[in-house]
Formats: sequence, C-alpha cells, structure tokens
Amino acid sequence: MIGITILGSTGTIGVSTLDVLARHRDEFEVIALTGNKDVERLASQCIAWLPRYAAMADPDCADRLRRTLRDQCPDVKILSGVDGLQAAASLPETDYVMAGIVGAAGLLPTLAAARAGKRVLLANKEALVMAGKLFMDAIRDNGAELLPIDSEHNAVFQCMPGNYHDGLDRVGVSRILLTASGGPFRTLTLSELRYVTPEQACAHPNWVMGRKISVDSATMMNKGLEVIEACCLFDTQPERVQVVLHPQSVIHSLVEYVDGSVLAQLGNPDMRTPIAHALAWPKRMDSGVERLDLFDVAHLDFEPPDPERFPCLRLARDAIQAGGTATAVLNAANEVAVQAFLERRLSFVGIPIVIEATLSGVNSQEASSLDAILAGDAKARAYAAGAILEHAL
Repeated sequence: MIGITILGSTGTIGVSTLDVLARHRDEFEVIALTGNKDVERLASQCIAWLPRYAAMADPDCADRLRRTLRDQCPDVKILSGVDGLQAAASLPETDYVMAGIVGAAGLLPTLAAARAGKRVLLANKEALVMAGKLFMDAIRDNGAELLPIDSEHNAVFQCMPGNYHDGLDRVGVSRILLTASGGPFRTLTLSELRYVTPEQACAHPNWVMGRKISVDSATMMNKGLEVIEACCLFDTQPERVQVVLHPQSVIHSLVEYVDGSVLAQLGNPDMRTPIAHALAWPKRMDSGVERLDLFDVAHLDFEPPDPERFPCLRLARDAIQAGGTATAVLNAANEVAVQAFLERRLSFVGIPIVIEATLSGVNSQEASSLDAILAGDAKARAYAAGAILEHAL
C-alpha cells in the first residue's frame, strides 16, 4: 500500500484527489488529511477515510475537529497550525504528498515534504513562484520526486522526453506552449471589466476551481504564475515559454521540438486526469474522467492574449526579469489584491494596479534563504494593503 498525505484535502484539488483514490482503495492508504478552517468537511473526510492524522491550520478549528471526531474517530491524531501541517507532510508512513494548499500558505508544508524525500504531487504553484531555486534544490538534495499537477505543467511533463532533465537544448525542445482558456472575460471590453463582480469572476467557463484561483484565471495572473513555474520545473527561460489562448480547454499544453514537431496533451477539462497521472506514474490508472469526444469538440481555436486586457501576464514576466524575491512580492501582492476584490473592497481592474504598485514599491532582494523570501512576502503584503486603500471602491 502506498501511503498518501493530502495537504488541502477540503479544497477542490483535495476533493478530486479523494475521488480518484476512492477508485483504487486497494492501492493507497490515506495517512493524513489537512484543511484550513472547514471543520465540517474535514470531519466527514476523516469519518470516510479513517486517516491516522488530521491537521488544521487554524488551531481553534483543530480543537473543534478534535471534539467532533472524539466519538466516531477516536484514533485519528489531531495536529494544528503550520507546525502540524509540516508534520503531516513529512510523516514516515507517507510516501506521496498531494500539495493542494492554495497560495503562500502552502509553501512551508510543501517544502517539508520535499525535504522529507517524498513524491511531491505539486498543485501549489506558489512554492515554486516564491522559492523556486530553494524548492528545486530541496527536491534534488533529499532524493524527492516532483510531479506537476497543474493541468498545463502536467501536460508539458507528459509531452517531454524522459531525459529532459539533461537540458531542453540537449533533448531538442525549442519551446513550451502553455494554453489558457482566457477565463470568463476573454471577450469583454476594457470598460466592461471595470464593473465585473466576484460572482462573475468565479464562474469559470470550463473548470471547477476555488474562488482565488478562479479570479487568477480571470485576470490571467494564474498563467503568469504558471510561466514562472514552468521555468523552474523545466529549467528554461521565460522567453521560451509562450502563452496561447485556447477557449475550449481541450489541449492542456504543448511542447515544440527543433525538428518542427509539436506534441500536445488533450483531454476533458477535469483535474482528476493530472491527479491520476501523477498518482500512477509511470503507469496509468482510471481517473473517472469522461472520455474526450473529438466529434463533440468539433473545432479548436487559438489566439494570442491581449496585453491590455491581461496586464498581469506582463507583471509576471517583469517579476521574472527582476529576479530575487520579486516573484514572491508579485505573488503576495496578488493574493492581497484578489482577497480585496472578493471582499468588494477593490475593483477587478484594480488588481493589476495594486500588484504593479507593489512591485515598484518593494525592492527585490536576493532570494538566498527562506527567511529572505518570507520577509519579502511580508513587506509586499503590507505595501499592497496600503495600495488597496488608495484604490478602494
């Protein structure tokens, strides 16, 4: 049996992971489940899966979970706080860790999994955006495995030759093409974007996702973060990563070779596909995803992203160019701005304004240590909070 810990089991990635695992109960044992504040959902997951451990980031919620499970699951050990999440990620009984915590909050537990030498199934892109070199060094130095879960990077991984770690030039790869749906506002005018609501931003046309990542998709900051992530995962430069709008979300990404060949990975837009791929790799297993019907799809469209409608793409590339802690600053400013938008304190078009102001106002430092990265993150959050007051609704 393969032991697995799911970081963020109450979120969309965690729920999808458990759905896949339910089809293969004879192969996997759930060792630990973790959540943030959703006591009810984590309690129901514990009752269904009987993990050895459950952890909640919020200590008060952990106490509530302990009381809730006292009678039905008395053998589940309850952990709490950041330390509890890191402990759950590095348990000796755990072989695989699904890193599904959204945002910067996932960095420390995901890094703990890497340092513990686990197979890390990476759905938390912020671990690479904030601390790319440190994280990749931890994977290499501790004999861990890293398999991407983001549909785009998982697609690139599937289209790469097995020896891509030797260097993309050596294996004949010329470009990575990351596809993007364009989100719900791909055809809106710039003036219309000023009035969009959180509900509209969270209504993604193709994917079922959490609120924060849905907003990131609408601004295309999600794709900007994925460019940074692709550079780390595949050791390449941002100019060799192209973003392509593909509204159908059927082609999840492509890899172009020097001989003119372009390999693509296709499938229905369902996160259970990359999850099942990473769980079974190098084999394959059933994910429960409906088979792709090409006759139903009928046609595939492609177009370049509009830089005026999606300024976050430029901001992400600016952060890469600046280097150091700039990508951590970018991520922190985005998280603060998106939360303000979801709370109706900032307009949709105010999100990139706050991010750009923060990138200009917080100097990038050398990302030589975790402390330096976390310090940059904290400074950016404070600066972005002030910028939001200047641009509040």
